[in-house]
Amino acid sequence: MDLKPPVTRLSLKKDKLHVRARVLDAVRRFFVAQAYLEVETPIRIPAPAPETHIDAQPAGDWYLHTSPELGMKRLLAAGYPQIFQICKCFRQGERGRRHLPELTMLEWYTAGVDYRHMMAQCESLVGFVAAELGMAPVIAYQQRTIDLTPPWTRLRVEDAFRRFGDCAMTEALDQDRFDDIMGLQIEPRLGWDQPVILYDYPAECGALARLKPGQTDTAERFELYIGGLELCNAFSELTDPHEQRQRFAEETRRRREAGKSSYPVPEPFLAALAHMPDAAGNALGIDRLVMLLTDSDSIDQVVAFTPEAL
Repeated sequence: MDLKPPVTRLSLKKDKLHVRARVLDAVRRFFVAQAYLEVETPIRIPAPAPETHIDAQPAGDWYLHTSPELGMKRLLAAGYPQIFQICKCFRQGERGRRHLPELTMLEWYTAGVDYRHMMAQCESLVGFVAAELGMAPVIAYQQRTIDLTPPWTRLRVEDAFRRFGDCAMTEALDQDRFDDIMGLQIEPRLGWDQPVILYDYPAECGALARLKPGQTDTAERFELYIGGLELCNAFSELTDPHEQRQRFAEETRRRREAGKSSYPVPEPFLAALAHMPDAAGNALGIDRLVMLLTDSDSIDQVVAFTPEAL
């Protein structure tokens, strides 16, 4: 009698799910070795941060969080200076080759540093995980080789528009084409020889990020790209509760203009923000990191179940 299990989509993912488990183990060891505390914050919350292009999934009268950011920053304010979390996040309507409505996020915060420290930490983290899998310093992705040796290329957003876009960054903002040009013209060309850190976003694209000193039009935000994949989104964190409240109000206005629902104001977060130290934070997509390290061109290949399979 043939006792082999039938060949299914689940069994065909076995090798990649083993790599995924090793990635998660390596990430935890990286942060624990640097004395970071692993934390858990609630997934179901009464008020998510309002962001124009991210929609929270309702859960009764509350919401499933789109990120653990608000809770983790309250922990920073309470005196926890180095924290990380690996958790599920939920974003309504996000589905595609690189998107799932339920994703796995690594998020971490460090007090007393800014986004430049976080750039270097990204280099160390990704290099460490790849080395633990026996892949560093050069990895293969989509028939290309990518050198992870630091330092990685730093590229200002304004310069990326000048180099790869069909118009200047200011024009793209005025024409409401910023996201389209980023997604279609710039992102696919980033990070193929070595990773690219795309930094200094326009202020209107950094809802929870600190502005650069003396530059009210520029947010201290960066995103990491490897093989055309956006892997993370990081900030020097805004710690002014009054400015943050104004930005939440502006994001809520934009959501209303776009015909989207409004969320309650996260008052406990704003109250805690006044006590939060200067810090940097980063949100990195675990699913996409596993895509990169298993040479997968679809997020469906690196998760056990997609929504359609349930």
